[in-house]
Amino acid sequence: MSDNLVQQPRKKTHFSGEPYISASKNLPEITVKAFILSIILTVIMSAANAYLGLKVGMTVAATIPAAVISMAVLKLFRHSNILENNIVQTTVSAGEGLAAAAVFTLPALIMMKFWTHFPFWHVAALMALGGVMGILFSIPLRRVFLIEGDLKFPEGLAAAEVLKAGDGASKAGLRDLIVGTILSACLKFGQSGMSIFEEGINYWKRVGGSVFGAGTGLCGILVGAGYIVGVQVAVSIILGSVVAWGICVPIYAAIGGYPADLEPYALVMQIWKEKLRIIGVGCMVTGGIWTTITLLGSMKSAIIESLEVIKKTKLNKKLGILSLRTERDIPIHWVGFGLVLVIISLVGIVACLLSETGLGQFSGLYWTTIGVMVALCLILGLVAAIISAYIAGIIGSSNSPLSGLAIMAILSISLILLALVSPVIGSGVVMLAMAAVAVLLGSLITGTAVISLDNMQDLKAGQIVGATPWKQQAMLIVGVFVSACIMAPVLNVLFEAYGIGDVFPREGMDVAQSLTAPKAALMAGLAQSVFDLSLDWSLMSVGVGIGILFIGLDEILKRTSTWRIPILAVAVGIYMPLEITVPILIGGLISYFSERKVNQSKKVLGKDFETKALRAGQRGLLMASGIVAGEALTGLLIAVLIVFFPSVKEAISGLVVSEGLKMMMGMGLFAFLCFYLFKVSSSMQGEK
Repeated sequence: MSDNLVQQPRKKTHFSGEPYISASKNLPEITVKAFILSIILTVIMSAANAYLGLKVGMTVAATIPAAVISMAVLKLFRHSNILENNIVQTTVSAGEGLAAAAVFTLPALIMMKFWTHFPFWHVAALMALGGVMGILFSIPLRRVFLIEGDLKFPEGLAAAEVLKAGDGASKAGLRDLIVGTILSACLKFGQSGMSIFEEGINYWKRVGGSVFGAGTGLCGILVGAGYIVGVQVAVSIILGSVVAWGICVPIYAAIGGYPADLEPYALVMQIWKEKLRIIGVGCMVTGGIWTTITLLGSMKSAIIESLEVIKKTKLNKKLGILSLRTERDIPIHWVGFGLVLVIISLVGIVACLLSETGLGQFSGLYWTTIGVMVALCLILGLVAAIISAYIAGIIGSSNSPLSGLAIMAILSISLILLALVSPVIGSGVVMLAMAAVAVLLGSLITGTAVISLDNMQDLKAGQIVGATPWKQQAMLIVGVFVSACIMAPVLNVLFEAYGIGDVFPREGMDVAQSLTAPKAALMAGLAQSVFDLSLDWSLMSVGVGIGILFIGLDEILKRTSTWRIPILAVAVGIYMPLEITVPILIGGLISYFSERKVNQSKKVLGKDFETKALRAGQRGLLMASGIVAGEALTGLLIAVLIVFFPSVKEAISGLVVSEGLKMMMGMGLFAFLCFYLFKVSSSMQGEK
């Protein structure tokens, strides 16, 4: 998926091919201090994100915050290096990602009243196994996406630039990185911290029996991500948004029978929650299957290449020749051995879960269901790993539709499970228990998806700074197990302290303090609606149809044009609200028009053009990375205030600002951030 709109040297700045630390140079990576710091930060970030996910249905990507924190701590030691910092952020990102997978799915069991608490071994086993599957599946994907592919992985790239800047590299561009960080941090803190800046603009109006309008978020991190991925991907995403918000919303508003007095924006958000997300999931499933099919050849080649690498390594060792340090994954035969252990563990977990449903009395059906569920988990895990890694390469991990992948997994498992056990439901086999099994196995697949996603971002950062892949993959496993082991205690503490949804562990608790867990509530409703036969299949069918249509269009463009329309990018556009997709388009347009402006200087500058164009591209990349980093760090700060210092958070949010002033200040700073990014990335004057 290449962006060929503008032919010029800046297009290679996402990775020049030469790592910051050369492959021939060996620096310590997994050291005692890096290992201990990784564990501590993993625990902190996992706990903070568990609370945040339960409270507001979102988590904070830990890659960049962990990189910055580790730099600050490791600088206190006499001997530390960039590869140690990279190991820390790699480990911590796994913990944060697994926390997201847990809080988006497992609280559904509390809401369904199937669990009265979070049992340690259930939670730990499901999260650990899902995370390990994500790592194992993504090992061959490293060659497919990072070596052979042309995906940008914006947050991995941004993390690498932050690490390099902290190591003393890119000193000339450090100013742009810092300016981008400060502008983005101020915007985010004013929006989510102090609530004095507006977070988005929306205008919707009822016309006849329908509703029309548009909107955008004023989000810095999405502009930075859009700049990094470029205009072609951004346009593909916005095409999905046009289908969803420009076509589907007016149609469903007209035929849906919604109350006439419902405020227009409330109406469109209700349609998004009830209709568009399911349509987006249908499109995502179609795109995921198609993407998996198209990547099978590349994955086969990657596995064959990995086996050849093992043979060459053995031969080279005899000859005294070593393979490049920066190309050493966990050996593919160890991946195969790991998958065998995963299958054995899956059989045990599925058997344990199904034994709680009453299905054990039907021994033949019981073992058939176990076999089908194990195979389904492996297939869905692989598909989810590919989809999530691909989407992370497009828009980064912070805004990836993880809940969409969770819906895909839970829906698929529920349907197959219902088809298998429907003849005996009512004969001692409890539907609620079956729905719970679907959610639990869905949580495992969600863990696989999120770890694959984080793994690819981390490996992208490692590719740029010159890390050793197998060491990153090993520390990801450490991060997975640490997060898996603390997740049940953390969730139990939060449940005992606040309650979840409308379920409380004790009488007399404050309902206003309850953790709403919106994503988990969605999963609970979805699984139960399959088993009580109340799910609206027409919406999924619409999504599948849209997906097939865009796949056909992309195949035509593949043969006739340099433009491509990646189906998963379109699916993201359908699934996500305009507050997310429009800022990505703005970032992509800034990238496109800044490149056009740079190209206009070619005749004037002559032989100096390529050098100055490359410098302008690097400055734009650094500022975009700073914008991504600024919001990520500020999001972490706000999460810390919410979890540990709620009174401070309430105090800084107490300033009353009129709606008009909030809008003006939010739009003003957002516009200045966009203008400054364009100015920096299109400047041919060099840095002063």
